[in-house]
Amino acid sequence: MIVYALRPTGLTEHVPKEVPDLLDEPDTVVWIDVPQCDEAASEQLGQWFPFHALALGDCMARNHISKFHFYEDHVFTVLHAPKLGTGGHVHYVELDQFIGANYLVTVHGPVNPVVAPEVAHIDTDHVRRRILKGDVALRTSWDLSHAIASSMIRRETQLVADLARESGRIEQQVTDDDPDDDPATLLEDLFQVGHALLTVRTIATHSAETCRAVARRGTGPVAGLAARAAELADRFDMVRTMADGQGEFVRGVIDFYQARTSTHLALATEELAATSVRQNDDMRRISAWVAIIAAPTLVTGFFGQNVPYPGFGQLSGFIVSSGIIVVAAIVLYVLLKARRWL
Repeated sequence: MIVYALRPTGLTEHVPKEVPDLLDEPDTVVWIDVPQCDEAASEQLGQWFPFHALALGDCMARNHISKFHFYEDHVFTVLHAPKLGTGGHVHYVELDQFIGANYLVTVHGPVNPVVAPEVAHIDTDHVRRRILKGDVALRTSWDLSHAIASSMIRRETQLVADLARESGRIEQQVTDDDPDDDPATLLEDLFQVGHALLTVRTIATHSAETCRAVARRGTGPVAGLAARAAELADRFDMVRTMADGQGEFVRGVIDFYQARTSTHLALATEELAATSVRQNDDMRRISAWVAIIAAPTLVTGFFGQNVPYPGFGQLSGFIVSSGIIVVAAIVLYVLLKARRWL
Protein backbone atom coordinates (compact mmCIF):
# COMPACT_ATOMS: atom_id res chain seq x y z
CA MET A 1 0.00 0.00 0.00
CA ILE A 2 1.04 3.61 -0.64
CA VAL A 3 0.58 6.27 2.04
CA TYR A 4 0.17 9.97 1.29
CA ALA A 5 -0.36 12.96 3.54
CA LEU A 6 -2.41 15.80 2.09
CA ARG A 7 -1.58 19.07 3.85
CA PRO A 8 -2.22 22.70 2.93
CA THR A 9 1.39 22.74 1.72
CA GLY A 10 0.86 19.84 -0.70
CA LEU A 11 0.99 16.07 -1.03
CA THR A 12 3.82 13.99 0.41
CA GLU A 13 4.47 10.26 0.37
CA HIS A 14 5.18 8.28 3.55
CA VAL A 15 5.80 4.73 4.72
CA PRO A 16 2.97 2.69 6.26
CA LYS A 17 4.41 2.73 9.77
CA GLU A 18 3.85 6.52 9.90
CA VAL A 19 0.07 6.19 9.50
CA PRO A 20 -0.83 6.39 13.25
CA ASP A 21 1.22 9.58 13.69
CA LEU A 22 -0.18 11.11 10.49
CA LEU A 23 -3.75 10.47 11.66
CA ASP A 24 -3.04 12.55 14.77
CA GLU A 25 -1.76 15.52 12.78
CA PRO A 26 -4.18 18.47 12.53
CA ASP A 27 -5.10 19.80 9.06
CA THR A 28 -3.82 16.60 7.48
CA VAL A 29 -5.75 14.15 5.35
CA VAL A 30 -4.19 10.70 5.22
CA TRP A 31 -4.65 9.00 1.84
CA ILE A 32 -3.88 5.29 1.72
CA ASP A 33 -3.99 3.67 -1.71
CA VAL A 34 -4.15 -0.13 -1.79
CA PRO A 35 -3.39 -1.59 -5.26
CA GLN A 36 -5.08 -4.88 -4.36
CA CYS A 37 -6.51 -5.94 -1.05
CA ASP A 38 -5.35 -9.27 0.31
CA GLU A 39 -5.48 -10.78 3.79
CA ALA A 40 -2.35 -8.91 4.94
CA ALA A 41 -3.62 -5.55 3.70
CA SER A 42 -7.06 -6.19 5.21
CA GLU A 43 -5.53 -7.03 8.58
CA GLN A 44 -3.33 -3.93 8.51
CA LEU A 45 -6.28 -1.64 7.67
CA GLY A 46 -8.26 -3.26 10.47
CA GLN A 47 -5.52 -2.33 12.92
CA TRP A 48 -5.46 1.32 11.90
CA PHE A 49 -9.19 1.93 11.34
CA PRO A 50 -12.49 0.64 12.75
CA PHE A 51 -13.51 -0.90 9.42
CA HIS A 52 -16.21 -3.56 9.44
CA ALA A 53 -15.14 -7.07 8.47
CA LEU A 54 -17.83 -7.23 5.78
CA ALA A 55 -16.55 -4.03 4.17
CA LEU A 56 -13.00 -5.38 4.18
CA GLY A 57 -14.34 -8.59 2.67
CA ASP A 58 -15.96 -6.55 -0.11
CA CYS A 59 -12.57 -5.06 -0.85
CA MET A 60 -11.11 -8.50 -1.51
CA ALA A 61 -14.01 -9.71 -3.68
CA ARG A 62 -15.35 -8.50 -7.00
CA ASN A 63 -18.54 -6.45 -6.61
CA HIS A 64 -20.73 -6.20 -9.69
CA ILE A 65 -22.92 -3.37 -8.43
CA SER A 66 -22.20 -0.10 -6.66
CA LYS A 67 -22.97 0.13 -2.95
CA PHE A 68 -22.44 2.23 0.15
CA HIS A 69 -22.53 1.76 3.92
CA PHE A 70 -22.65 4.44 6.60
CA TYR A 71 -20.73 3.83 9.80
CA GLU A 72 -20.32 5.96 12.90
CA ASP A 73 -17.19 7.77 11.76
CA HIS A 74 -16.78 6.87 8.08
CA VAL A 75 -18.55 5.93 4.86
CA PHE A 76 -17.75 2.92 2.67
CA THR A 77 -18.54 3.11 -1.06
CA VAL A 78 -18.05 0.89 -4.08
CA LEU A 79 -17.99 2.52 -7.53
CA HIS A 80 -17.02 1.28 -10.98
CA ALA A 81 -15.35 2.78 -14.01
CA PRO A 82 -15.70 1.28 -17.51
CA LYS A 83 -12.89 -0.14 -19.62
CA LEU A 84 -13.74 -1.10 -23.19
CA GLY A 85 -12.65 -4.63 -24.07
CA THR A 86 -13.06 -6.71 -27.21
CA GLY A 87 -16.28 -7.62 -28.95
CA GLY A 88 -18.23 -4.78 -27.32
CA HIS A 89 -17.50 -6.08 -23.81
CA VAL A 90 -16.96 -3.43 -21.15
CA HIS A 91 -14.96 -4.39 -18.06
CA TYR A 92 -16.04 -3.17 -14.62
CA VAL A 93 -13.01 -1.57 -12.95
CA GLU A 94 -13.85 -1.39 -9.26
CA LEU A 95 -12.73 1.22 -6.77
CA ASP A 96 -13.64 0.88 -3.08
CA GLN A 97 -13.33 3.87 -0.74
CA PHE A 98 -13.38 4.37 3.02
CA ILE A 99 -14.05 8.05 3.62
CA GLY A 100 -13.42 9.34 7.12
CA ALA A 101 -13.18 12.81 8.62
CA ASN A 102 -9.41 13.02 8.08
CA TYR A 103 -8.57 10.05 5.90
CA LEU A 104 -9.37 8.36 2.61
CA VAL A 105 -8.55 4.74 1.88
CA THR A 106 -8.84 3.75 -1.78
CA VAL A 107 -8.81 0.04 -2.57
CA HIS A 108 -8.60 -1.17 -6.14
CA GLY A 109 -10.83 -4.19 -6.50
CA PRO A 110 -9.81 -7.34 -8.35
CA VAL A 111 -9.91 -6.88 -12.13
CA ASN A 112 -10.25 -9.31 -14.99
CA PRO A 113 -6.84 -10.84 -15.81
CA VAL A 114 -7.11 -9.58 -19.40
CA VAL A 115 -7.21 -5.97 -18.14
CA ALA A 116 -3.82 -4.34 -17.61
CA PRO A 117 -3.21 -3.69 -13.86
CA GLU A 118 -2.45 0.00 -14.45
CA VAL A 119 -6.01 0.53 -15.73
CA ALA A 120 -7.29 0.23 -12.16
CA HIS A 121 -5.08 3.16 -11.10
CA ILE A 122 -5.95 5.62 -13.86
CA ASP A 123 -8.20 7.82 -11.73
CA THR A 124 -6.17 7.82 -8.51
CA ASP A 125 -2.96 8.45 -10.47
CA HIS A 126 -4.64 11.27 -12.36
CA VAL A 127 -5.71 13.01 -9.15
CA ARG A 128 -2.32 12.48 -7.53
CA ARG A 129 -0.53 14.06 -10.52
CA ARG A 130 -2.88 17.04 -10.49
CA ILE A 131 -2.23 17.63 -6.80
CA LEU A 132 1.54 17.39 -7.25
CA LYS A 133 1.40 19.81 -10.20
CA GLY A 134 -0.71 22.25 -8.20
CA ASP A 135 -3.61 22.11 -10.67
CA VAL A 136 -6.12 21.42 -7.92
CA ALA A 137 -6.35 22.39 -4.24
CA LEU A 138 -7.97 19.72 -2.09
CA ARG A 139 -8.49 20.20 1.62
CA THR A 140 -10.75 17.42 2.89
CA SER A 141 -11.12 13.69 2.46
CA TRP A 142 -14.37 14.19 0.55
CA ASP A 143 -12.64 16.70 -1.75
CA LEU A 144 -10.14 14.00 -2.56
CA SER A 145 -12.81 11.33 -3.05
CA HIS A 146 -14.87 13.72 -5.15
CA ALA A 147 -11.89 14.42 -7.41
CA ILE A 148 -11.34 10.70 -7.97
CA ALA A 149 -15.03 10.10 -8.73
CA SER A 150 -14.98 13.08 -11.11
CA SER A 151 -12.12 11.45 -12.99
CA MET A 152 -14.19 8.29 -13.30
CA ILE A 153 -17.10 10.31 -14.69
CA ARG A 154 -14.85 12.01 -17.23
CA ARG A 155 -13.69 8.60 -18.46
CA GLU A 156 -17.26 7.37 -18.72
CA THR A 157 -18.19 10.49 -20.69
CA GLN A 158 -15.20 10.03 -22.98
CA LEU A 159 -16.13 6.40 -23.58
CA VAL A 160 -19.67 7.42 -24.55
CA ALA A 161 -18.14 10.00 -26.92
CA ASP A 162 -15.87 7.36 -28.46
CA LEU A 163 -18.80 4.98 -28.91
CA ALA A 164 -20.85 7.79 -30.44
CA ARG A 165 -18.06 8.42 -32.93
CA GLU A 166 -17.92 4.73 -33.78
CA SER A 167 -21.70 4.46 -34.18
CA GLY A 168 -21.62 7.54 -36.44
CA ARG A 169 -19.01 5.89 -38.63
CA ILE A 170 -21.08 2.72 -38.92
CA GLU A 171 -24.22 4.76 -39.61
CA GLN A 172 -22.48 6.38 -42.58
CA GLN A 173 -21.64 2.93 -43.94
CA VAL A 174 -25.24 1.85 -43.48
CA THR A 175 -26.70 4.85 -45.31
CA ASP A 176 -24.22 5.05 -48.19
CA ASP A 177 -25.77 1.92 -49.75
CA ASP A 178 -22.39 0.59 -50.80
CA PRO A 179 -22.92 -2.86 -52.35
CA ASP A 180 -19.50 -3.96 -51.06
CA ASP A 181 -20.57 -3.56 -47.41
CA ASP A 182 -20.95 -6.84 -45.55
CA PRO A 183 -24.36 -6.79 -43.79
CA ALA A 184 -23.28 -9.32 -41.16
CA THR A 185 -20.21 -7.24 -40.25
CA LEU A 186 -22.18 -3.99 -40.04
CA LEU A 187 -24.84 -5.51 -37.81
CA GLU A 188 -22.21 -7.14 -35.61
CA ASP A 189 -20.43 -3.78 -35.18
CA LEU A 190 -23.72 -2.06 -34.34
CA PHE A 191 -24.67 -4.70 -31.79
CA GLN A 192 -21.24 -4.41 -30.15
CA VAL A 193 -21.52 -0.62 -29.85
CA GLY A 194 -25.07 -0.94 -28.51
CA HIS A 195 -23.97 -3.48 -25.90
CA ALA A 196 -21.08 -1.27 -24.78
CA LEU A 197 -23.42 1.72 -24.41
CA LEU A 198 -25.84 -0.40 -22.39
CA THR A 199 -23.03 -1.45 -20.05
CA VAL A 200 -21.87 2.15 -19.55
CA ARG A 201 -25.47 3.15 -18.88
CA THR A 202 -25.76 0.41 -16.25
CA ILE A 203 -22.54 1.47 -14.51
CA ALA A 204 -23.62 5.12 -14.50
CA THR A 205 -27.08 4.23 -13.19
CA HIS A 206 -25.67 2.20 -10.29
CA SER A 207 -23.18 4.93 -9.43
CA ALA A 208 -25.81 7.67 -9.58
CA GLU A 209 -28.18 5.81 -7.28
CA THR A 210 -25.35 5.10 -4.83
CA CYS A 211 -24.30 8.76 -4.70
CA ARG A 212 -27.93 9.86 -4.42
CA ALA A 213 -28.44 7.53 -1.48
CA VAL A 214 -25.34 8.94 0.20
CA ALA A 215 -26.68 12.47 -0.33
CA ARG A 216 -30.03 11.55 1.22
CA ARG A 217 -28.32 10.33 4.39
CA GLY A 218 -27.04 13.84 5.07
CA THR A 219 -23.60 15.02 6.08
CA GLY A 220 -22.90 12.16 8.47
CA PRO A 221 -19.32 11.78 9.69
CA VAL A 222 -17.76 13.66 6.75
CA ALA A 223 -18.23 17.40 6.27
CA GLY A 224 -19.59 18.43 2.88
CA LEU A 225 -20.42 14.86 1.90
CA ALA A 226 -24.13 15.32 1.08
CA ALA A 227 -23.74 18.24 -1.33
CA ARG A 228 -20.82 16.67 -3.18
CA ALA A 229 -22.60 13.30 -3.39
CA ALA A 230 -25.70 14.97 -4.86
CA GLU A 231 -23.53 16.71 -7.45
CA LEU A 232 -21.85 13.43 -8.41
CA ALA A 233 -25.27 11.77 -8.71
CA ASP A 234 -26.35 14.45 -11.19
CA ARG A 235 -23.21 13.97 -13.24
CA PHE A 236 -23.58 10.19 -13.30
CA ASP A 237 -27.19 10.78 -14.38
CA MET A 238 -25.90 12.91 -17.23
CA VAL A 239 -23.64 10.06 -18.37
CA ARG A 240 -26.58 7.66 -18.15
CA THR A 241 -28.76 10.00 -20.23
CA MET A 242 -26.07 10.40 -22.88
CA ALA A 243 -25.53 6.63 -23.08
CA ASP A 244 -29.30 6.17 -23.27
CA GLY A 245 -29.64 8.65 -26.10
CA GLN A 246 -26.74 7.18 -28.05
CA GLY A 247 -28.12 3.71 -27.47
CA GLU A 248 -31.46 4.81 -28.96
CA PHE A 249 -29.56 6.15 -31.98
CA VAL A 250 -27.80 2.81 -32.46
CA ARG A 251 -31.07 0.91 -32.13
CA GLY A 252 -32.61 3.27 -34.69
CA VAL A 253 -29.76 2.60 -37.12
CA ILE A 254 -30.20 -1.16 -36.61
CA ASP A 255 -33.97 -0.88 -37.21
CA PHE A 256 -33.39 1.24 -40.32
CA TYR A 257 -30.81 -1.17 -41.70
CA GLN A 258 -32.92 -4.22 -40.99
CA ALA A 259 -36.04 -2.59 -42.46
CA ARG A 260 -34.20 -1.56 -45.61
CA THR A 261 -32.60 -4.98 -45.97
CA SER A 262 -35.97 -6.70 -45.43
CA THR A 263 -37.59 -4.43 -48.03
CA HIS A 264 -34.86 -5.17 -50.56
CA LEU A 265 -35.19 -8.87 -49.83
CA ALA A 266 -38.98 -8.74 -50.21
CA LEU A 267 -38.70 -6.90 -53.53
CA ALA A 268 -36.07 -9.35 -54.76
CA THR A 269 -38.25 -12.28 -53.70
CA GLU A 270 -41.26 -10.75 -55.49
CA GLU A 271 -39.26 -10.19 -58.64
CA LEU A 272 -37.89 -13.74 -58.48
CA ALA A 273 -41.43 -15.09 -58.10
CA ALA A 274 -42.60 -13.04 -61.08
CA THR A 275 -39.67 -14.33 -63.13
CA SER A 276 -40.51 -17.89 -62.13
CA VAL A 277 -44.13 -17.36 -63.23
CA ARG A 278 -42.98 -15.97 -66.56
CA GLN A 279 -40.61 -18.87 -67.03
CA ASN A 280 -43.38 -21.33 -66.23
CA ASP A 281 -45.65 -19.64 -68.79
CA ASP A 282 -42.88 -19.78 -71.37
CA MET A 283 -42.24 -23.45 -70.63
CA ARG A 284 -45.95 -24.24 -71.00
CA ARG A 285 -46.09 -22.47 -74.35
CA ILE A 286 -42.96 -24.23 -75.56
CA SER A 287 -44.30 -27.59 -74.39
CA ALA A 288 -47.64 -26.91 -76.10
CA TRP A 289 -46.03 -26.12 -79.46
CA VAL A 290 -43.76 -29.12 -79.14
CA ALA A 291 -46.86 -31.29 -78.62
CA ILE A 292 -48.58 -29.73 -81.63
CA ILE A 293 -45.51 -30.26 -83.79
CA ALA A 294 -45.08 -33.80 -82.50
CA ALA A 295 -48.52 -34.89 -83.88
CA PRO A 296 -47.67 -34.17 -87.54
CA THR A 297 -44.26 -35.69 -87.03
CA LEU A 298 -45.88 -38.86 -85.71
CA VAL A 299 -48.29 -39.09 -88.61
CA THR A 300 -45.72 -38.37 -91.32
CA GLY A 301 -43.35 -40.78 -89.73
CA PHE A 302 -45.94 -43.52 -89.83
CA PHE A 303 -47.05 -42.90 -93.38
CA GLY A 304 -43.50 -42.48 -94.48
CA GLN A 305 -42.62 -46.09 -93.69
CA ASN A 306 -41.74 -48.44 -96.58
CA VAL A 307 -44.55 -50.74 -95.44
CA PRO A 308 -47.70 -51.18 -97.53
CA TYR A 309 -50.83 -49.76 -95.95
CA PRO A 310 -54.23 -48.69 -97.27
CA GLY A 311 -53.60 -45.82 -99.66
CA PHE A 312 -49.86 -46.51 -99.92
CA GLY A 313 -48.44 -44.68 -102.92
CA GLN A 314 -51.81 -43.22 -103.77
CA LEU A 315 -53.29 -39.70 -103.68
CA SER A 316 -55.96 -40.81 -101.22
CA GLY A 317 -53.33 -41.89 -98.75
CA PHE A 318 -51.68 -38.48 -98.97
CA ILE A 319 -55.03 -36.71 -98.47
CA VAL A 320 -55.92 -38.88 -95.47
CA SER A 321 -52.52 -38.41 -93.78
CA SER A 322 -52.65 -34.65 -94.36
CA GLY A 323 -56.15 -34.55 -92.91
CA ILE A 324 -55.05 -36.46 -89.84
CA ILE A 325 -52.15 -34.00 -89.35
CA VAL A 326 -54.45 -30.96 -89.59
CA VAL A 327 -57.10 -32.44 -87.31
CA ALA A 328 -54.55 -33.58 -84.70
CA ALA A 329 -52.87 -30.17 -84.68
CA ILE A 330 -56.22 -28.36 -84.36
CA VAL A 331 -57.43 -30.66 -81.57
CA LEU A 332 -54.19 -30.26 -79.62
CA TYR A 333 -54.26 -26.48 -80.13
CA VAL A 334 -57.84 -26.22 -78.88
CA LEU A 335 -57.15 -28.43 -75.85
CA LEU A 336 -53.97 -26.57 -74.87
CA LYS A 337 -55.65 -23.21 -75.44
CA ALA A 338 -58.48 -24.29 -73.15
CA ARG A 339 -55.94 -25.14 -70.46
CA ARG A 340 -54.26 -21.74 -70.99
CA TRP A 341 -51.02 -23.19 -72.12
CA LEU A 342 -51.17 -20.98 -75.18
